[in-house]
Amino acid sequence: MAKIVQNLEVPIDQDLEEKLQWMMPEHGPYRILRQSVDARRAHSPHFVYTVEVGEKGETLEIPQFNLEKIPTPKEKPLIIGTGPAGLFAALRFVERGVPCVLFERGSESGERIKGINQYWRYGKLDPRNNVCFGEGGAGLYSDGKLITRIKSEHIPYVMNRLVKFGAPEEIQWLSNPHVGSDRIRRVIPQLREFLKQNGCEIHFNTQVTEILFEGKQTVGVRTEHGKEFKSPHVVLATGHSAEDMINHLRDVGVHLDGKSFAMGLRVEHSQASINKIQYRQFSEHPKLGAANYKLAHHNNKSGIGVYSFCMCPGGYVLSSGTEADGIVCNGMSNYKRNSPFANAAIVVSIDHDKHFGKDVFGGMKMRRELETKAYKSVLAAGGSRELPAQNLLDFLHGPNSKTGPRALRAGSSPSGAISVRLDELLPTSMRDRLREGFDNFQRSMKGFITEDAQVYGVESRTSCPVRITRDNDSLESISHAGLYPAGEGAGYAGGITSAACDGIRIAEKIIELLK
Repeated sequence: MAKIVQNLEVPIDQDLEEKLQWMMPEHGPYRILRQSVDARRAHSPHFVYTVEVGEKGETLEIPQFNLEKIPTPKEKPLIIGTGPAGLFAALRFVERGVPCVLFERGSESGERIKGINQYWRYGKLDPRNNVCFGEGGAGLYSDGKLITRIKSEHIPYVMNRLVKFGAPEEIQWLSNPHVGSDRIRRVIPQLREFLKQNGCEIHFNTQVTEILFEGKQTVGVRTEHGKEFKSPHVVLATGHSAEDMINHLRDVGVHLDGKSFAMGLRVEHSQASINKIQYRQFSEHPKLGAANYKLAHHNNKSGIGVYSFCMCPGGYVLSSGTEADGIVCNGMSNYKRNSPFANAAIVVSIDHDKHFGKDVFGGMKMRRELETKAYKSVLAAGGSRELPAQNLLDFLHGPNSKTGPRALRAGSSPSGAISVRLDELLPTSMRDRLREGFDNFQRSMKGFITEDAQVYGVESRTSCPVRITRDNDSLESISHAGLYPAGEGAGYAGGITSAACDGIRIAEKIIELLK
């Protein structure tokens, strides 16, 4: 009978097969359930595995996630948004035999990348096709990091289906699974075609402008083209940047709550320096690849946290705004993570109740003001499409009073960068907390603060500052039956995998009713 072997340590110069052969000479087939790198011991970085090992002649059962179909219902659920939550809700519906209708304000991924490239190269924003809007949504398209802290029975299903549509197989067992921006472009079209062939009607370049209600019951949607689609089940998966939809919900009386969130900057180092810090004398070992990090600092007196978010080894810093007069930065990596730079968001937690009280839209206003201020700072510096940036030492201590600011080095952003006093642009409290966080990170990662590092602004879209409040059991809006807020934009997910799982949960709730 197969058994699970946990915490199996394998030195970087040894193979798993060799280790298993030494431990269990008569072992049969095996499969990796979990793999991570442990470099905490300076003299011996190693891989840590969880492995299922069978006996000789035994066949290991690999989960296939075959789903039971229900009789075709009369009503087609409607899904707004093709990010992770929307796509996986649609996938769950069709695999359970439920036809559905999916709406996306932007274009298919092939057209979407053209709009993104125009923005990065020339500063021409396409409000429908950018790093936040268009087929695939924000994170699923722009980077494909699948790290999550949630515990969900749906995670293996999400990974399995991504692999089915072309993602690398190892995402099913790596501790830091990653598809990559280049490979996700192949996955999304395959998923789309599967949906279309199995009962999902997809409308691209079709923005939903209104949710339709009769009293407090959801009855359908109206698109920008004036066409109405009727259904008592509407999944709202519009992402963390769809302010127009949130404003519409406010106007029609859907219950909203202000939500705590985080904002800050993105820091960029050379990947070689991060490898050196994390792997020391083994930093160039071919098996280790690009090192990452995860940092956090909590000030017990103020209660404010500073932490790294969306760390991109071998990655790029992106301009990711959705308004022509605002600047937002984000990060991404391709599958091989072979850029010479590493970047991560370093953000400050913002407690909604402390900062904004009963102003539900206080966080949204703050976010918008900071993004607009960043854009104006670029124009004032003589730029147009570049990201505002500053040497990390200048951000921490201010420029030298005699020699002036340090020059920016060449970085990874396809939009370029322009020198801006980010230490003056940010609110003073946010700047001071970031400085405190950087000093703390230097203690845990010696070499993190260096003259070669620089920061970019502004990292403001970590999550939506407004929650579309839903019932914990039914997952419907607490004020309007039949409206199902989903994913990051609704305030119920914090990344690709958690958003996908949230979409699946909602689909299953609706299927219970349809049965």
